[in-house]
Amino acid sequence: MKPNLSKNLNSREQKVLRATVDRYIATAEPVGSKILMEEYDFDISAATIRNIMGTLDRGGLLYQPHTSAGRIPSDSGYRVYVNELIDPTPEFATITTQFLTKKLELCKSQSLETLLQSIAQILAAFSGCIALISAPNLPTAKIRHIQLIRVDERKVMMVAVSDSYHTASVLTNIPPEVETESLEAALVMLNNFLNAHLLDRRLSDLSVNLHWEDLDREFQKYATFIEESLQQLDRACHPTALGQLFISGLTELLRQPEFTQLKQVQAIVQLLEEDQALLFPLMSNYPATTANGVTIKIGTEISLELIQHCTLISSTYSYDDLPVGSIGVLGPTRLAYERAIASVQTVASYLSEVVSQR
Repeated sequence: MKPNLSKNLNSREQKVLRATVDRYIATAEPVGSKILMEEYDFDISAATIRNIMGTLDRGGLLYQPHTSAGRIPSDSGYRVYVNELIDPTPEFATITTQFLTKKLELCKSQSLETLLQSIAQILAAFSGCIALISAPNLPTAKIRHIQLIRVDERKVMMVAVSDSYHTASVLTNIPPEVETESLEAALVMLNNFLNAHLLDRRLSDLSVNLHWEDLDREFQKYATFIEESLQQLDRACHPTALGQLFISGLTELLRQPEFTQLKQVQAIVQLLEEDQALLFPLMSNYPATTANGVTIKIGTEISLELIQHCTLISSTYSYDDLPVGSIGVLGPTRLAYERAIASVQTVASYLSEVVSQR
């Protein structure tokens, strides 16, 4: 097993590692000592640089894709780079914030759904990655409309629409004791009853007992059936179940040389089109190193094997300091980390402000 040098790098090793990672991020080409000597301000010989690169290789921070090639960073090398070697200057953060905020402000008057899609597009274009934004699970989200719809002889769908543009539905079997001949008329009465009692109620209060004594006696036999449906709907209003994920930037990602192979592209497309639910726990679970409110998962640190050749940088945005949604960028491990981190921080802060004002 290779020793891990991440805690024992001297200043020269740190400088060579940073230069190697910077060069590889910029060119996507393996890096040799001669290139570093020519392009960077080193006060040591090419032979010394070569020896240091060999030490970093043996320590598991760099590796050679081919015996005759230069070296590229490993996942561990990127981790040291992110944790210890990059430190975005205040000027860089300010420029990033000003640029993104100017573009984001143009979207502020849009509906929440359109706003989130527009922000995803801006973030993807700026970072060069796939942008992922989950719709807010607002504690103040209220019911705008609720409806029971008969879908066949003995099935009813309950649909709820919130003022934060969430839509959730559940399909329920009609109990055997309920006669279906008069069901259409009953559903009209029940819909009126539900909207009268649930309109402007918080989504988190869906399963609270209703005042069934206000309903005509002949319709009270539906109480248990409706309450069970409301409980199911309450569970369906979890953001993961809702599946409200705004995605943009697949075209940006396909421009990267890492995604020229069909197999890698297929894995990403499958994830985005068919398995979006797998992304939620990755964006909301934060065991990986977190700095300045941003979580960075590199390569094999991502639990989902499909994208272990990628990096996921994510954060949360808040309503009154309570996290209500997630934002992230997904790209190759060879990405512009400083730019991506700053963009995620800026957009998370902006969304927190916008959501709290709505």
